[in-house]
Amino acid sequence: MIEKVNPCHPDKVADRIAGAVVDLAYAIDTNPKVAVEVLIGHGVCHVIVETTAALCKADIIDAVHRIAGKMDTDVVIVPQDTHLTHNQENGVRCGDNGIFKGMPLTGEQKELARIAREIYAEYPFDGKYILDGNRLIICQSNAPADEIKARYAGSEVNPLGDWTGGTDVDTGATNRKLGSDMADSVTGGGLHGKDLSKADVSVNIYAFLKAQECGFPVELCCAIGDETIDDIPYAQVVAIAREFINSIGGFEKFAEWGLY
Repeated sequence: MIEKVNPCHPDKVADRIAGAVVDLAYAIDTNPKVAVEVLIGHGVCHVIVETTAALCKADIIDAVHRIAGKMDTDVVIVPQDTHLTHNQENGVRCGDNGIFKGMPLTGEQKELARIAREIYAEYPFDGKYILDGNRLIICQSNAPADEIKARYAGSEVNPLGDWTGGTDVDTGATNRKLGSDMADSVTGGGLHGKDLSKADVSVNIYAFLKAQECGFPVELCCAIGDETIDDIPYAQVVAIAREFINSIGGFEKFAEWGLY
């Protein structure tokens, strides 16, 4: 049993905006420290950023309007806590406490990811999809239900009828759809709106990728300041996560579908 939401779901819109801000920070600094929270809905977007990078509010507002459309946008930028900044001056060390789990994807999870992308390619509007054995539930806004039912025989499409969706109908917030992003790998930390020093990003990515490669669960624990994790330097974990993020086009692209 698994659920996916597409990049136009309001929560994913918030994740994408947070990712775009992280991309802006990396365009300024090779190793910025940044944490972003976004709340969006009904014509208003609030963005709060803690960072070491010299970000410009106008650039963030432009990113919001590009991703979500023109709306009232409130941006708060504050410097990262000085203690946290100084603690990372002498090398790459773990930026947070946490437990992390990487789980191999099941065939069902891969299949729903494929279906979600297939539908979204034709109907790029707010949508949510569930696969539970032979039961496929498709809630897709701004799409003719009959056409989708014909393509996916036996599926349940928009059970309560047509709907509009989007941030004019619902609110969105960062890291609220981690089940969609991580499948069975969900633990406590969020993936989006953070730089690579944060374990929530790098260790989650590392554990997930290792689980896909080895085919069995990977469970890891770290404390803030750790120099190694899983018997390798934390800097190497960050490098692996950086390569993954770069391979898919950056943090905003990462936010569209998550890890799979």
